[in-house]
Amino acid sequence: MNVDDYDFHLPEELIAQTPLSDRSASRLLLVNKENGQLEHRHFTDILEQFQPGDTLVLNDTRVIPARLFGVKEDTGAKAEVLLLKSLGEDRWEALVKPGKKLKTGAVIIFSDELRAVIEDEADMGGRTLHFIYRGIFQEILDRLGSMPLPPYIKETLDDRERYQTVYAKHEGSAAAPTAGLHFTRELLEQIKAKGVTIAYITLHVGLGTFRPMSVEKVEEHVMHAEYFVLSKETADVLNAAKARGGRIIAVGTTSCRTLETVGRQSQGGPIEECSGWTDIFIYPGYKFTVVNALITNFHLPKSTLVMLVSALAGRENILAAYEAAIEQQYRFFSFGDAMFIY
Repeated sequence: MNVDDYDFHLPEELIAQTPLSDRSASRLLLVNKENGQLEHRHFTDILEQFQPGDTLVLNDTRVIPARLFGVKEDTGAKAEVLLLKSLGEDRWEALVKPGKKLKTGAVIIFSDELRAVIEDEADMGGRTLHFIYRGIFQEILDRLGSMPLPPYIKETLDDRERYQTVYAKHEGSAAAPTAGLHFTRELLEQIKAKGVTIAYITLHVGLGTFRPMSVEKVEEHVMHAEYFVLSKETADVLNAAKARGGRIIAVGTTSCRTLETVGRQSQGGPIEECSGWTDIFIYPGYKFTVVNALITNFHLPKSTLVMLVSALAGRENILAAYEAAIEQQYRFFSFGDAMFIY
């Protein structure tokens, strides 16, 4: 399959630059994955789509203020660092700018209490950094770091918490699981009251979110691994749902990828408590083993996420849905509107 088969033209003005003041005020496009039928609704109408016995799975990762600005020690030149993954012992996988000038051995100074030494280089700006600091690293990061908003968002985010879900708990993500940004605590309580079980997984969003596909053939793309945790409590909920034939609805592609990873590991048996790294790449031809329906935002052209939703709903159905969303002036990407594939 060609990557270009998942391209579409998106007017720049449809890229949402700021979040809505009311999380649940966004629009919702319903997509029937069997016949491609579309329906334009509001996100609060999602309540009508749930049935007693459904299980809603949310990713409770929390975004860290992972973007740091400093200067190169020897020249004073500006340097930017985006933390992606903790490697332990004060070492992090990161992206740096400008990559050409930040080589192995370079020292970046962020403040009197924080500096980093570049220990290793990878492609496309990837680096391994060793941090040297006085005090508690997380507290320093909270003071000096800023939210790692995607590059297509040019506006400043006034409230950090608007790039967190209301149920964010476990710190470690370099980006938000944005489909979850639409939920309020009130809406989640209404969903529970309808007889829907809510379960949580954790997947820390990492490098793959920030890197475009650089191949022409879909099958040649290699996903970067991301860390996930699935608790015994959630495993039990999922097994009970499967046993009774209830729908498992993933909120976001991160939840979807985690659920399909653990489903694949179970090899048809019961899902078990587990944690580890996943590099699962879901594209058309993939057979879903756990996820029956998906709540998701609208994704970038030619991205792995467009391919994932195409695997669930069909490429033609998804491209038609995106065309309709553009025609109806939906808001796209991280702070944009939502889609429910059922």
